[in-house]
Amino acid sequence: MSEYQYYEFAAIDRPLTPQQQAELRSRSTRATITASSFINEYHWGDLKGDPLDWMRRYFDAHVYYANWGSCCLLLRLPRATLEKAVLDAFVLPAERGSAFSASATDEHWILDWSEWDEEGTGDCERFWDEESQRWMARLLPLRDELLRGDTRPLYLGWLARLCKGELDDAAMEPPVPPGLQALSGAQQALVEYLLIDPDWLEAAAEASEPLSASDGTAPALDAWLDAQTPETLRAALRLLLEGRGAQAEREVRRRFLDWQRERQPAVAAPPRRRVADIAVLRQGAAQRRLERERQAREAEEARLRAERQRSLERLANEADAAWAGIDRTLQRGSGAAYDQALQSLRALAEALAQAGRERELRSGLARLQQSHGRRGAWVKRLIAAGLVERES
Repeated sequence: MSEYQYYEFAAIDRPLTPQQQAELRSRSTRATITASSFINEYHWGDLKGDPLDWMRRYFDAHVYYANWGSCCLLLRLPRATLEKAVLDAFVLPAERGSAFSASATDEHWILDWSEWDEEGTGDCERFWDEESQRWMARLLPLRDELLRGDTRPLYLGWLARLCKGELDDAAMEPPVPPGLQALSGAQQALVEYLLIDPDWLEAAAEASEPLSASDGTAPALDAWLDAQTPETLRAALRLLLEGRGAQAEREVRRRFLDWQRERQPAVAAPPRRRVADIAVLRQGAAQRRLERERQAREAEEARLRAERQRSLERLANEADAAWAGIDRTLQRGSGAAYDQALQSLRALAEALAQAGRERELRSGLARLQQSHGRRGAWVKRLIAAGLVERES
């Protein structure tokens, strides 16, 4: 298989200026470039630029994958979104080859979820199906979740590091966010994108509390709005009029969530565990998964058997029409016709045997022999299938 690489970048908070688009065009004459995106595929060669540098200068999101199994997701967030102390619990300093890392500019964090498979031994089927070029659409909602204070994408990044063997048994897990047992669609896409082991995920989620219902009801919103000063509301409206709607929504939503948290009763955080402790839970998760898979296989096999039985019952009920169809097929006198007739006859024989009508089967075979017994190729097929005996 030839080399294949896919690069997609997205500008969310601010569109690219004509000058910025021209700068990008100078790097690629074939790419699709708009005020909000850059998309290109490479069957040879590579991107003429550093994705991390492009994220610093132009974009808020980047998706990359290659046909040998490597992939990368970069998201750029305003520095005010995450405190450094919170982020440090989940990530390593930015370095190539880490499953989850972060770097900083004066204004932004750039988060990096990656699966680098330089040997080409990983599973890359997820990059070749019909949904392959929808990874940006599937993963981009993670950015909004992080902007709203959801740390589950960060924990999944830490879990990717664990799955990749970057952490030893004594390493402590970061604070466990609520809701790991009910991931969002984007978070589940991240699990698939990074090939996070489902047994590790289930084990980690055992300590995760359910998500609390967000009180975004009209009374709560009205109470918060009544508490805002004219200056605060004026600042939000000014951002909207300046075309910075995303920033306005982000800041207003952050203030509203902070206000909510101050009024909610304090909930003790789950105790942090060592990797070795989670590994013990993973063994139990693996056993439960294997049992679920066994039950699913047995249920599927039972479903197929029942479906087959119903199909054979219908065929037995329509035996006269089936015999006539086999006869018409044989009259074509070709090898393909004989194969088709034999396949139909085998199914009919099974249906009649299931119905306890073996005598009818023998009578039908005798009639076929009377009409087509001189077709040597057909008779050979019957003998090989064990439907008639070779004449002595």
